[in-house]
Amino acid sequence: MLDEHDVPATWAVVGHLFLQDCDGRHDGHPTPEGWFARERGEWADRRDLRFAPNLIAAVADADADHEIGCHTFSHVECGDPQTTPETARAELVASLEAAASASVEPAMTSVVFPRNWVGHRDVLARSGFTCYRGTDPNADALGPDALRKAALVTGATPPLVEPSVDEFGLVDVPASLYLFGFEGAARRLCELVWRDPIVAAARRGIDAAARSDGVFHLWYHPNNLVTDDDVARLRAVVEHIDRRRADGGIEVETMADVARRVRSETDAGRRVRTEVGAGQRSRPETDAE
Repeated sequence: MLDEHDVPATWAVVGHLFLQDCDGRHDGHPTPEGWFARERGEWADRRDLRFAPNLIAAVADADADHEIGCHTFSHVECGDPQTTPETARAELVASLEAAASASVEPAMTSVVFPRNWVGHRDVLARSGFTCYRGTDPNADALGPDALRKAALVTGATPPLVEPSVDEFGLVDVPASLYLFGFEGAARRLCELVWRDPIVAAARRGIDAAARSDGVFHLWYHPNNLVTDDDVARLRAVVEHIDRRRADGGIEVETMADVARRVRSETDAGRRVRTEVGAGQRSRPETDAE
């Protein structure tokens, strides 16, 4: 579908999926005891849950210019207080090494934190990454999850976000809208009496991006696409993106694209400020008479 409409995306991949095989032990990896037990036990005969190099190759070889990003090596939640800097670094390094062994190029530069739990950004920067997906700026402002969903149904426009360079030199690309955050009975009821509220909200966000500056950052999990209705939702959003791009209103960027642009704009701004500062002349001091 993305190829059909030439819509590039950032695919954040769990590093273990780059592997062709492993013994399931991962000796020396500083995760808590038992972290890989499922791989050695109930998943021992489920290679499809542990390895996916062909799937990743299909993404890399697709017609659309996709980006392959990092989702840690074994889905460690970096924002968890129990996750140490050593574990975070080991997860990131293992992902980079696994991707390199699978000949993934260019090297991964973007990170999507598992569970969106941002943490250890200093480790991220030292490991060579340049950007990460930040949190939805309305997550706290709108309060409980039920209130955010109600806002979408009643016509609220999801936020446009302003990516920025954080104190570690990383580009924070906040999320705008999760495409599958309105499910179950509430979704079915809305679709019976009205329309898919997420598609309507996504269109409002895309249109807002076409009218003004800012980034509309959509995300979802590939395993959200379970039913025909799920696929139809994504198709409706992708088709609207394609239409607005054809109008000249928007550009479609991966996270790495956004990070390069923001860094370039930031560096240009610094140069301008430096040049202005260097060209200023101070007034000579005089004695008062």
